[in-house]
Amino acid sequence: MYPSSHLTNLTSSLNSQQRQTSALQSLMFDLTGACTWEVSVFDWQTYWDGPVAAVLGLPMGSAPNLKSVIALMTPETHLHLAYALDTCLTSQISFDEKGQLATAQGNHRWVRLAGFTECDVSGAVVRMRGVLQDVTREVVAQQNSLAVTMRLGATLASISEAFATLDHEGRLTFVNPFCQQLLRSTDSQLLGQTLWLALEAENTDAEARLRDEIMEALSGEKVVIFEVFALRLGAWLELRAHPFTDGLALYLRDVSRRRYLQQHLSLLQTCISRMNDIVLIAKAGTTDAPSLCIVFVNDAFERNTGYQRSEILGQSPRLLLGPLTQHDELKRIRHAITDAKAVHAELITYRKNGQRFLLELEITPVDSLGRGLTHWIAVGRDITDRKAEADEIEHLAFYDALTQLPNRQLLLSRLRYTLSQDSTHIQMSALMFIDLDYFKLLNDTKGHSKGDLLLKKVAMRLLVCVRRGDTVARLGGDEFVVMLTNLGDQPAAAIATARQVGEAIRIALSEPYDLAGYAHHCTCSIGITAFNQHDGSIEDLLKQADLAMYQAKASGRDGVCFFDPGMQSHATSQATLSVDLRNGLRDQEFLLYYQPQVGSAGVMVGVEALLRWQHPVRGMVMPDEFIGHAEASGLIVSLGEWALETACHQLATWAKRPETASLSIAVNVSIRQFTHPEFVEWVMHAIHTSNIEPRRLKLELTETLLATGMDACIEKMALLKAAGVSLSIDDFGIGYSALSYLKHLPIDQLKIDRSFVKDVLIDANDAAIARTIIGLAQSLGLDVIAEGVETIEQRDFFASHGCHCYQGYLFCKPLPIDQLEVFMRGKLSS
Repeated sequence: MYPSSHLTNLTSSLNSQQRQTSALQSLMFDLTGACTWEVSVFDWQTYWDGPVAAVLGLPMGSAPNLKSVIALMTPETHLHLAYALDTCLTSQISFDEKGQLATAQGNHRWVRLAGFTECDVSGAVVRMRGVLQDVTREVVAQQNSLAVTMRLGATLASISEAFATLDHEGRLTFVNPFCQQLLRSTDSQLLGQTLWLALEAENTDAEARLRDEIMEALSGEKVVIFEVFALRLGAWLELRAHPFTDGLALYLRDVSRRRYLQQHLSLLQTCISRMNDIVLIAKAGTTDAPSLCIVFVNDAFERNTGYQRSEILGQSPRLLLGPLTQHDELKRIRHAITDAKAVHAELITYRKNGQRFLLELEITPVDSLGRGLTHWIAVGRDITDRKAEADEIEHLAFYDALTQLPNRQLLLSRLRYTLSQDSTHIQMSALMFIDLDYFKLLNDTKGHSKGDLLLKKVAMRLLVCVRRGDTVARLGGDEFVVMLTNLGDQPAAAIATARQVGEAIRIALSEPYDLAGYAHHCTCSIGITAFNQHDGSIEDLLKQADLAMYQAKASGRDGVCFFDPGMQSHATSQATLSVDLRNGLRDQEFLLYYQPQVGSAGVMVGVEALLRWQHPVRGMVMPDEFIGHAEASGLIVSLGEWALETACHQLATWAKRPETASLSIAVNVSIRQFTHPEFVEWVMHAIHTSNIEPRRLKLELTETLLATGMDACIEKMALLKAAGVSLSIDDFGIGYSALSYLKHLPIDQLKIDRSFVKDVLIDANDAAIARTIIGLAQSLGLDVIAEGVETIEQRDFFASHGCHCYQGYLFCKPLPIDQLEVFMRGKLSS
């Protein structure tokens, strides 16, 4: 026990310390006008360190919470602070705002409110700290000195933000360079105009509000802050109006992005709150703490998983995993997270009660305000029922009901997938047609039940003879198909493997069958065709294997027969061509030849760029021999990109010479090249890199391209057209003939195909088609050019019907650039 005298002394000491602290706080307030605050984000209870009542004009001892203080702010200040406070809480961005508030006595004071957040170990915001400072004297002093500053006209233009002055009628009397830049006008265009006319408000109501705000500022003594949408600028402006003796000082700021972010944030909050999809946000791991940490879940998460927010926040998403969660999917997700890439996944997850469900997930990284990866957002939905229904529907649609083998539909799908693999390495496959010998006789003599039982047993034997990744399908009746994939890149070895599997199948199917007590013996005939991913079409391969099977039957049945052995050498030559094409691109063996395009007076107006291949062994290779294979193999994309860049560089060279600066170059674009997602970016990059006029580049698109998706084609063409690139429809009249769409295409020219030009003088149909195309182009305001013009009579025919641009051997054959330059020296001067 302490003696009473000791306690008395201790109490006296504490009281003395409190008085000293209070005095220190009062002294700090007198010197700075500031007091500090701390807010708990859970109940908004506010703790003040300093005489906050004196700042707010409240009874001494009052301690309002922060939201009550913000509520005292004038409307415009309240708007800024509410947004800043919300951004601070959600994005942990500190704020420092200045504005007016109305005290309890009705007076207005200027205050500065600044704050920042503090988080717990999980990254969740738990409190805010900051300072409230009375800056009235500072602002009043600034306002009092404004009148003096306004008279210093030489200094106004040096203000580092958009600044202007208005007279008492609201007319602009001064605009500094920043203001001229913001309003996109010169001072001579702005001075003397009223502000509402200079900004061009979006409607009469907005103009009236702007006028009222200006007049209110002119008639008062306080700073007025308001926002207006300037229709001429297409932007939101924030205006701060400071009245002075001769009018109004005005500071302007473009706040369009802030407006957009406010609207976007409000919309996003509404969407997330009403979503049925699960939304989970996790804080990205660090080197010290690599695990993800959940910081947000929406209502749908609670409904679907059974976990409450209080149970899940701060936990790892691994809480939702269980024994059947797919390890491969988890590994793929981990790799994506490590590489900071978005990932789509279907993951077996578990509810709180242990029930599992299939979750479809889109996981996206978030770079918050350019600070690097900070969070991950996962949006998911329960697809358990949908997946089960889809699996059942898929099984019914793609599997044979009797044997449970893939049916024709699934076989075609897998065969199409095998053929569509765009690989730099040749990969051989084989297709087998298997037909049971004399199957009809079994059905006719023993009934369909015995025949069905045989088909089931045949299916089981076939599955034993192939690898796990191969396909065994039933087309119908007694016809089965086996597809062997991944047989290597050597045709001879692939054929040997396919023959070995075929013989194993033949032997297995020839073993006796027990058909419900009936012993049955049968044989089969097998036809095989080998192929790689660049060979033929689905229909061709099926026809080849079917023909080989009938050859096996014709040879006495119970045998294996390969389709025409010459096909294998063809496959080898195609593989060699692929290698040569890639080597040619690498070794720069491709050239551009140019065929002149001339106008009505015979003067050259441009050229068409045509590909040639200077093969080291085969010599000059024409496009017909390699373009088709390049298109099928995907090499046409790289080849077309090279041709485009080369043509643009040639245009840049011609642009430096007055006699060639007006020439254009037409470049052919393949379907596969045009439909590539980055095609437009490639074109724009080539134009910008070469620094050419876009209109000098003409892209020739085949008419058949329009059949690949009209809307997507129009969208890309519109982007190119908007950039200034010229567009031409090549070979018009022989492809996709939906002329009703032609008026919607943003094109400049139609090119009459050479097939119509060739016989235009002797074939009435070709002549009629040519005249129709010319008339169509004229009615749509398009240029038209005839290609393949070889005689004067052909040229005269087209000239007489309004076509005055030609290309063909009558004028010049395609030439390499050095020979073309010689030709041009004579042609351009004529």
